[in-house]
Amino acid sequence: MNDLPFGFSSSNDRDKNDPDKNNGGQSGGGTPGGDPSNPFGFPLGEGGAVDPSQLGQLFSQLGNMFSGMGAGMAGGGSGPVNYDVAANLARRQIGSFTPMLEKEHQAVADAVRLAEVWLDEQTAMPAGIRSTAAWTPVDWLENTLPTWRTLCDPIAEQMSKTMDAGLPEEAKAFAGPMMAMIGQLSGTMYGTQLGQGLGQFAGGVLTSTDIGLPLAPDGLGVLLPEAIARFAEGLDLPAQEIVVFLAAREAAHVRLFAHVPWLKQRLLATVEEYARGIRIDLGGLQNLATEIDPQELFSNPGKLEELMGSAASFEPETTPAQQAALSRLETLLALVEGWVELVVSNALGDRIPSTAALSETMRRRRASGGPAEQTFATLIGLDLRPRKLREAAALWRALTEASDIATRDGVWGHPDLLPDADDLDNPAGFIDRIVGGDVSGIDDAIAELERQFTAESGDGDAEPGDDGRASGGDGEGSDQR
Repeated sequence: MNDLPFGFSSSNDRDKNDPDKNNGGQSGGGTPGGDPSNPFGFPLGEGGAVDPSQLGQLFSQLGNMFSGMGAGMAGGGSGPVNYDVAANLARRQIGSFTPMLEKEHQAVADAVRLAEVWLDEQTAMPAGIRSTAAWTPVDWLENTLPTWRTLCDPIAEQMSKTMDAGLPEEAKAFAGPMMAMIGQLSGTMYGTQLGQGLGQFAGGVLTSTDIGLPLAPDGLGVLLPEAIARFAEGLDLPAQEIVVFLAAREAAHVRLFAHVPWLKQRLLATVEEYARGIRIDLGGLQNLATEIDPQELFSNPGKLEELMGSAASFEPETTPAQQAALSRLETLLALVEGWVELVVSNALGDRIPSTAALSETMRRRRASGGPAEQTFATLIGLDLRPRKLREAAALWRALTEASDIATRDGVWGHPDLLPDADDLDNPAGFIDRIVGGDVSGIDDAIAELERQFTAESGDGDAEPGDDGRASGGDGEGSDQR
């Protein structure tokens, strides 16, 4: 499309070069295995002694292999993920980009303002956007990194703990003082993978809620004009319709997360629950250790990089508890996407002719994912693509038709009211419970939620009897909440 109001076109001059690698060559002229008295192929000086200067060159070559990691390790290696490495690598992968102009910011504000007016007719939730912005890919990276930190830290930390616990005692004794450095290298390698994923994401996301999570600061509605321009090139649709459609999706997502305060925390808590169950099978790592040939490592420093790559490829086992957490996450993402799809389709359907086509395009885009989603599925073991998105949209639509908008949106009032995976397969039963007023157990669930809030506010060491009085006898306190 060439009529995008933002005036952006696809950028083909991104820097796709990988960080320079210098694995070095063989230090000196020793040939491994050529002399029984020199099994490692060290360059020898007078009297057959190892030449310290030549040996130093060998270790210098090993240092060069990690040169790209060194700067990052000095600044951001204290946690389970080296975010300095991640951010630097992502910026390099993003490459050049066009800075935003005032007209782009104004165009985003206009599109969101129009979409909000139309959404008001289709949801009981008021607008959640307080300000708008047009972001470059680097803006997206810098503003969403805190959320990615919250998402990735529990998984990386648990993986590190399970690897340390599962490492054979012989391997720990062999590593000795190198264990701290290995931990830094682990954080750097994880940061490298994260940076690659973020770099891919930044070049393709259309809004701040593109993956179903609220990545931008609260109350901010965001569009990424450069990515939208590339997205529009493959569609034979009016550009202005595309922009307003995407603005409506962003506004609907922000409304939902703004007025369902437990939703974001529930998504992140599910990720943490998944992380707690991570177990890694280190049998392959133990087998790898028995196959290491010190002679080959000294003669071919590049072998060390190959071994590190093999070690980094071990994936955690999926336990039944983790599978249950994954199922809940996928269902929750599907419910969010299904609700957004319904309210946007209803709000824009009679006003923008391409709404149905764009909705189908976004549904397929979310369901199939892309290189970035695949990167994160490998990196954190979580697939951020919603399953049963069509079923979720159909359930929300059927509930609206059987009741009204207020009843449908009221389901988001408490997590225990939301449909589960079985309800997506049998929406009629769920609708009967909601429309028929069957909310048995919800009063107890709300009371328990209030007790949790009280504990988190500083009353956590109250006696069990006090909790009972707070939830039962102290009606005034409950009403205030």
